[in-house]
Amino acid sequence: MEKKMIEITNLTKEYNESAVVSNVSMTIKKGRVYGLLGRNGAGKTTIMKMILGLIEPSNGEIKILGKSLKGHEKELYPKIGSIIETPSFYPNLTGTENLQIFARLRGVDNKEIEKVLEMVNLPYRDKKVFGKYSLGMKQRLGIANAIMHNPELLILDEPTNGLDPIGISEVRDLLKKMCEQEGKTILISSHILSEIEMLVDDIGIINSGNLLVEDSLHNILQQNRSCLVFKIKQSDVEKSKLILAEKLAISDYVERNGEFKIHETMERFSEINKAFVSHDITILSTENHEPTLEEYFIRVTGGEGIG
Repeated sequence: MEKKMIEITNLTKEYNESAVVSNVSMTIKKGRVYGLLGRNGAGKTTIMKMILGLIEPSNGEIKILGKSLKGHEKELYPKIGSIIETPSFYPNLTGTENLQIFARLRGVDNKEIEKVLEMVNLPYRDKKVFGKYSLGMKQRLGIANAIMHNPELLILDEPTNGLDPIGISEVRDLLKKMCEQEGKTILISSHILSEIEMLVDDIGIINSGNLLVEDSLHNILQQNRSCLVFKIKQSDVEKSKLILAEKLAISDYVERNGEFKIHETMERFSEINKAFVSHDITILSTENHEPTLEEYFIRVTGGEGIG
């Protein structure tokens, strides 16, 4: 049985009698990457801040490694590294100098500074001060600071914000390595669902303060099945429906504006295509469509995507 790193039960946060987070219960398993997804204002950052003790919950309980956060803060917080919103450092100091201050506060050896800066692809001895950093460099330094004391749990709110595609890929690989090789547990939020899909093991989708879905990425993509897509001439749509029903015994499909999304595997592609062609159906295009996390997110939350 997998050990639980974080257990959240009936967590609620209200401001002026309005719930920003409403009765949320979540389980984050040890040694896995958990993606918390939601649009801006959905409640993701509020949940993370409550876990970190930056704001007080209105109701509910948070447990870390089986212990209630309340009353065990001094024991549990040293096990956590975090980035919440834009990382803040002293603007007139270099990255190394900033990390030296945090290392001293945490009792971390200075040799760890060079190690973590190399991990996030920042120079160890650099004359550029933090105030001159790009947004991407600031995010990298924030990640370095979060992992410098070798925490068991990482809580990262939009850690790839401001990074270019190469930087995003590097951070993704770093986080996967820390999880798979070092056994870290990672709670991450992001609005780049294609990147989250390549990183996470489990997903929580929050919308308007309510947790709508919590499941493994594997199960979610299995439910949001792949399908064969046939774009048919509009005048042939009704005839195509008859062929699917009477000739192929296929009823599991969705048709919209001549586009048939048929929930069958590639093994049946030739059979379907042949049946359409033999009955003079005009096929405008075909596609084997794989499910995406973006599509699932839109389906369960309604409306537009996350970004």
